[in-house]
Amino acid sequence: MTGTTIADVAPLHEAVDRRAAAIESKIVAWRHHLHAHPELPNREAETAAFVAEHLRSLGLDEVRTGVAGHGVVGVLRGGLGGDRVAALRADIDALPVKEESGVGFASTAVDADYPGGPFPVAHACGHDCHTAMVMGAAEVLAGMRSDLPGTVLFVFQPAEEGPPVAEEGGARSMVGSPALRDPAPTMVFGLHVVPLPKGVVGYRVGHQYAASCMVRITVHGKQVHASMPWMGLDPMPPAADIVSACGQIYRRIPATSPVTVSIGHVEDVGRFNIIGETVTLWGTVRCLHDGDMDTVRDHLRRTAEHLAQAHGCTAEAEFLQEVPAVDNTPEWTSAALPTLRRVAGADMVKHTEPTLGYDDVSEFVRAFGGVYVMLGCQDTEYAHGALRSIPGQRGSAANHNPAFYADDSVLLTGARLHANMAVDHVTGRVDPELSGQPGPPAF
Repeated sequence: MTGTTIADVAPLHEAVDRRAAAIESKIVAWRHHLHAHPELPNREAETAAFVAEHLRSLGLDEVRTGVAGHGVVGVLRGGLGGDRVAALRADIDALPVKEESGVGFASTAVDADYPGGPFPVAHACGHDCHTAMVMGAAEVLAGMRSDLPGTVLFVFQPAEEGPPVAEEGGARSMVGSPALRDPAPTMVFGLHVVPLPKGVVGYRVGHQYAASCMVRITVHGKQVHASMPWMGLDPMPPAADIVSACGQIYRRIPATSPVTVSIGHVEDVGRFNIIGETVTLWGTVRCLHDGDMDTVRDHLRRTAEHLAQAHGCTAEAEFLQEVPAVDNTPEWTSAALPTLRRVAGADMVKHTEPTLGYDDVSEFVRAFGGVYVMLGCQDTEYAHGALRSIPGQRGSAANHNPAFYADDSVLLTGARLHANMAVDHVTGRVDPELSGQPGPPAF
């Protein structure tokens, strides 16, 4: 990579931290507003408008809207020239979950029109935090424009949780859009709030999040009255066998390669006294290593077809919305760690184990390079190396759980991480080609 490099960035770091602290209450207020007004994937119209209005108020060079649906990209060109482009990515969609967090700004939203709904809607994964953090980073960096080289992109992505099956959306659509070609990022940074201790930054070299795909298995039988099943072909028993057999597919993969196959939804067409024509199983495959995905899908396809055949039925398996694993390369991780440690504190940056969760930020990281980390946001602690809930406090509530919560105190840390990472990339600190050189590179 090439670009203007600033030898002494300490004044920029100090300015970032000072400006971020000054707007902490605004970041918290934005998060509360977003949390109380969640929107499901590919329906984030009001969220996008809220973000775009803020970015326009900052006088950015451009605010690009309608990107891959309701995506927003803010463009801030620094006053010192240079061709490094730091992209800060936040996901903006929520989940079909009824909130039980107990916070005063909890969501009561219901989407009555979403496919398969109506659904209660909540930010049960923390995307409201991510959005508020990057909004804060945008305000901080916009006030420092004249002192910055390069360009910073503020990327607000819709449909991270996956769009409705019949629709396009998410990171892959955004990566392929013109909004991320001029200029194209030379690094992408993002983070995800998780139930680690408040303020702890978790990272992993290699695959941090799993590769994923949605599974749709349709079992076909022959409809008949429930009082005479021998006159038809009941698709329910083979469907039940397929669900049970999914729990054994891991045995076809080496034990050193974590995988999981989970069926989360069963869809039947009929009523209590009708043996229906079809049963549809919806689920997900997760593989820590992308190379295992084809093997798992092949076993799952054959399992479904053969179990259905044993009952005289037929079945087909479809694999949709593929997402690659989040891979933090050694080069990018090594380049980013000094920034993470300076901002969060060296003792607050922890190497963590991989997870079979997924995040389609992997599309950005693979296309442009960069790093993705986790930020602790709950009342947990490490005791003898193990993570546990702090006695007498709120404890741990996993992402996607109705009780998930994120402490507002981590929002400032998140905004500082985003803004400092952007500064350190455009000034040459976070750059695998330069970070191994002794001392700061010259202009």
